[in-house]
Amino acid sequence: MTTRQKAMQWLAGILLAVGGFLMVLPFLWMILSSFKPETEFARFPPTLWPETFTLGNFVELFGRMNFGVYLRNTLIIVFFSFIGMFFNAMAGFGFAKYRFRGRDPLFYLVLATLMIPGQVTMIPVYLILNKMGLTNTMTGIILPSLVGAFAIFLFRQFMSTIPDELLEAMRLDGAGEFRIFLQIALPVSASVLAVQGILTFIAGWNSFIWPLIIANDENLYTLSVGLQLLKGQYGSNYGLQMAGSSFMVVPILIVFLIFQRYIMDNYTISGIK
Repeated sequence: MTTRQKAMQWLAGILLAVGGFLMVLPFLWMILSSFKPETEFARFPPTLWPETFTLGNFVELFGRMNFGVYLRNTLIIVFFSFIGMFFNAMAGFGFAKYRFRGRDPLFYLVLATLMIPGQVTMIPVYLILNKMGLTNTMTGIILPSLVGAFAIFLFRQFMSTIPDELLEAMRLDGAGEFRIFLQIALPVSASVLAVQGILTFIAGWNSFIWPLIIANDENLYTLSVGLQLLKGQYGSNYGLQMAGSSFMVVPILIVFLIFQRYIMDNYTISGIK
């Protein structure tokens, strides 16, 4: 490698590092600002590092703003979303490894639903749930997002690569179909489970439009809805807004950092193949 090439590599690395820092800076400022007292926001020039650390914003967030209830509802939605991901994996495995009459047309019908914007189906889904008496209930919030066409497509495409000989060997050993799914299909699909797990968590954690439409009781609102209420009621209280926004963003970053190892492992394995 020549000196010029080394210099270009160093220059590219420095530019990428500066760009990465500029990208992370707003998030870092938001998280650190959530620990600032309200008086510190009026200072000029603004400070990055809090001069006085305080948990008062988070205490007020959960004490006065009812964020504990919003957190509970959001965690319930996330929990059932992961159960729905398990159902999606089962459906994807069925489309990938079982031959039955009408399999391909049914799968194409599932794919066709990807072409329909979610806003188009909200009113029909709302009317159906209203007829069933499920409006303004947690069940009504959870059911529409329990399964998804994209997740089924993702699992089907990945599980199609599992060798049929491996499944047949399990059947010859006396394993049932559900055991084959649990002990072969799911472990082999760890990387796609990680990807879908991140997407599922983000969708459940950030759920906003549907809970706002289906529920008129504040005790059924999610964190995203509560954060919007916070902006409307305490628009001038920047400490509360930074605390609420940080509480929404940080868990997503943590989940991504946990599961990114499995995603990178999948890229490594794919490269070896």
